[in-house]
Amino acid sequence: MNRYPLWKYLTVLAAVLIGILYTLPNFFGESPAVQIAGAKSTVKVDNQVLGRVQEILQHDQIPTTGAYFEQNGPAASVRVRFATTDLQLKAKDVIEKALDPDPSDPSYTVALNLVSASPNWLSALGAHPMYLGLDLRGGVHFLLQVDMHGALTGRLDSLASDLRTNLREAGIKGASVDRSELSLIAKFDSDQDRDTALSDLRRRMPEIAFTNGEASGGKYPLIGKLTQDAAVKIQNNALKQNITTLHNRINELGVSEPVIQQQGADRIVVELPGVQDVAKAKEILGRTATLQIRMVDDSPSAMAALAAGTVPFGLERYTDHDGHPLLVRRQVILTGENLQDAQPGRDPQTQQPSVNLTLDAKGARIFRDVTRDNIGKRMAIILFENGKGEVVTAPVIRSEIPGGQVQITGSMGPQEAADTALLLRAGALAAPMHIIEERTIGPSLGADNIRKGFDSTLYGFLGIAIFIILYYKLFGVFSTLGLAFNVLLLLAVLSMLQATLTLPGIAAIALTLGMAIDSNVLINERIREELRNGDTPQRAIQLGFERAWDTIFDSNLTTLIVGLSLLAFGTGPIRGFAVVHCIGILTSMFSSVVGVRALANLWYGRRRKLRSISIGQVWKPNTGKN
Repeated sequence: MNRYPLWKYLTVLAAVLIGILYTLPNFFGESPAVQIAGAKSTVKVDNQVLGRVQEILQHDQIPTTGAYFEQNGPAASVRVRFATTDLQLKAKDVIEKALDPDPSDPSYTVALNLVSASPNWLSALGAHPMYLGLDLRGGVHFLLQVDMHGALTGRLDSLASDLRTNLREAGIKGASVDRSELSLIAKFDSDQDRDTALSDLRRRMPEIAFTNGEASGGKYPLIGKLTQDAAVKIQNNALKQNITTLHNRINELGVSEPVIQQQGADRIVVELPGVQDVAKAKEILGRTATLQIRMVDDSPSAMAALAAGTVPFGLERYTDHDGHPLLVRRQVILTGENLQDAQPGRDPQTQQPSVNLTLDAKGARIFRDVTRDNIGKRMAIILFENGKGEVVTAPVIRSEIPGGQVQITGSMGPQEAADTALLLRAGALAAPMHIIEERTIGPSLGADNIRKGFDSTLYGFLGIAIFIILYYKLFGVFSTLGLAFNVLLLLAVLSMLQATLTLPGIAAIALTLGMAIDSNVLINERIREELRNGDTPQRAIQLGFERAWDTIFDSNLTTLIVGLSLLAFGTGPIRGFAVVHCIGILTSMFSSVVGVRALANLWYGRRRKLRSISIGQVWKPNTGKN
């Protein structure tokens, strides 16, 4: 009657073993570590860098507790663990001096970090600890202000190029286009040309409102300003693009579970758990790449000026990968805004590593026109990183390139091509940003929060266990073991999902304990009721579990609906609470209905002549007559 088939016992046993295995990494804590990543797209981080770092530490006699190379998607880093923070700080200084002899132009990012101290055999099985939020792990918090004025001016610079193209296609010659603050000014030689351009531009560029300016010096100006709707759209898109860009860069640099979200109309909150070095965190935030395509000036006058060490007006001096100087025009033909995708590849003819770019419709049209009109000239593809521009390649335009498929080849290796494509995919910031607030939460404060959260959960568990055992005797022991099984499963599932645990999440675990024991109370009281009705102990156990199931399911389902609503519509800490809450409901149903039933069946199920069970005082009504 109360016997499980063997497969059910094995299922419960497997759940217990899996729970122990995946919960175990959370008890090893974290070790202070140093993380080494590339500071430039041209710098390769691999096992050779790992070996070099180990040699540096051995030379300075700095002991480690582990060192390994990690490939996190397209990003790569080297992480070295240490026994104490003193060794961590000493190692950081030593590694930084050895890898970056020129601090003004670093090749590597050497940052302080915290990594799991769980043994390698657990990691090999895929058992990793939960991520800890900023309030538990410590880290850095930034509040970034997005320069919306910069977003608008950047967009107007792009529109100025479109305006020149439209005037050329309309056959209007002699017109000059410039940007003045948040306005575009086009000057024409005659009033007739201006009127013709006005009617054409209003049709082609609806996001700009054009008005006639006052004629002076024989020029007839046309002034264009962004419409209100267009300005709002540009600002919103800039904010979203900046958030996406920051998320891509930080994720690909290996920072675990960052929080990047909008605050207000022009601010972004960035939280980096586990990063204690504020300076390096700023480097991570600033590591975005901006792509610009400009024309190279190889005219005799430009080359003479370059040889003389001067830069003519309207030109800028850059260097390529080989360190050779060249002069490029200030006018930007295309930017990263027109880039849809960037992937590493190989040239089908020469088999050289390449970066294959895919442009949007607008960029493809501009690129087609520029390549058609400048055959035989060089085009510079410039990558701006950390505020410095470097010419990735400056190929000669051999023919018109339609379709928006652009291939960059040059003196680059496969890894360099992959790194360059990664940075370009991560995107450019659509608008400048600056930090208006920064806050560091030390690991000691996080450890204190963990201790208090653990103590509150432990004392709550002990309080529930004492009460339930005193009130329900042996079935109280079963309920307590089921409650421990529930916590074990909950932590294991969170670890397998690599969820982020925060203080609200710990509160949800404590709440789950109270809710999980409610299911056992319903079962135990139902068994008592069946005993009062005169059923045998074996029959009472069976009916108690079966008839309590409907009530348990209904009560947990309604609570689960609330949890899913919090998960769907909540943000930040509310979502963290909701995730733990929802998973806790599911694990509590399994542990109380299946796990506790398995214990009861093991203890009582094989007794054929069972006369009583230990479930506390069973009150029976007095049906006798006085």
